[in-house]
Amino acid sequence: MRVVAAMSGGVDSAVAAARMLDAGHEVVGVHLALSQSAATLRESARGCCTIEDAGDARRVADRLGIPFYVWDMAQRFREDVVEDFVAEYEAGRTPNPCLRCNERIKFAALLDKALALGFDAVATGHYAQIVDGPAGRELHRAVDPAKDQSYVLGVLTADQLARSFFPLGDTTKPQIREEAAERGFAVAKKPDSHDICFIADGDTKGWLTRRLGAQPGPIVDTDGEQVGEHDGAYAYTVGQRRGLGLKVPRDDHAKRYVVDVQPRTNTVVVGTQELLGVDLISGDHARWCGTPPAGEAAYGAQLRAHGEEIPCRASSDGESVTVRLDRRVRGVAPGQSVVLYDGTRVVGSATITATDRVTAS
Repeated sequence: MRVVAAMSGGVDSAVAAARMLDAGHEVVGVHLALSQSAATLRESARGCCTIEDAGDARRVADRLGIPFYVWDMAQRFREDVVEDFVAEYEAGRTPNPCLRCNERIKFAALLDKALALGFDAVATGHYAQIVDGPAGRELHRAVDPAKDQSYVLGVLTADQLARSFFPLGDTTKPQIREEAAERGFAVAKKPDSHDICFIADGDTKGWLTRRLGAQPGPIVDTDGEQVGEHDGAYAYTVGQRRGLGLKVPRDDHAKRYVVDVQPRTNTVVVGTQELLGVDLISGDHARWCGTPPAGEAAYGAQLRAHGEEIPCRASSDGESVTVRLDRRVRGVAPGQSVVLYDGTRVVGSATITATDRVTAS
């Protein structure tokens, strides 16, 4: 098969490309230029996709003896990921830009371009497994639970899975580094990227404030009493405790958390920890990694990239999803994603639109 290997410049994508070549595929390395002003030094950027990353990817491709190209997707990334991120926070939701990037860039824009150029599939360094099941290809968790990335791949459709390879899913990260060193890759000890790639210093609140400007407003408790002020409700998320700067303490001195963000009135609502627990989740923008579920059934629900799996019952009409968790979970915010599992198999995902409490505490 003719395969595009997405090469970020890190150790994972380097080994993924090498393994695809070892498997007998015709491999072309592609680095995605996602920033119009990429940092020039790795130390100045906490994420990926810097100019230095492109150089690292090229050196790996040269060592493998495969063609290498840089595809400019900066405008598409800005529109579909960065601006979406801003709009979601401005609307009082908490987005996951990594899921959006996988959905709209790596497995939509990249795959579409690869297919248009005559390639058969795309390979990436994600830690997940593709298994041939009775109804087609299935997405499963990686064998390394510490690195499993099936959650951020829960937005993939069956058609996209049919054109995708994840060569690292059966290997642990330490083993990948050892393999990279044995292959002579200079990136063998390169640190993992982390945080949001387009917010280099990791200061999401400061980044949003620079984009949206200061928008002062009240912080109120659940009784409506003002207990503080903020510079922009968009910079707060459900479950947040630090950085609230509350000026009126509770009589019992209990810690308070953000329990609601109301963008229309530019208000942040705080309350005690017990108000954060929810067990009913509604979601839309459902994406299925195969046949959509029929009726209500038992699954596992994961609500964060490295969160635990919660037993649940879920049902869907194809576009929207209702999830009833077996126990209450704290800090679930609209805009986040819920990914459903059947054992290790990813069933699909949805963007959370609302949460509620239906069982007794």
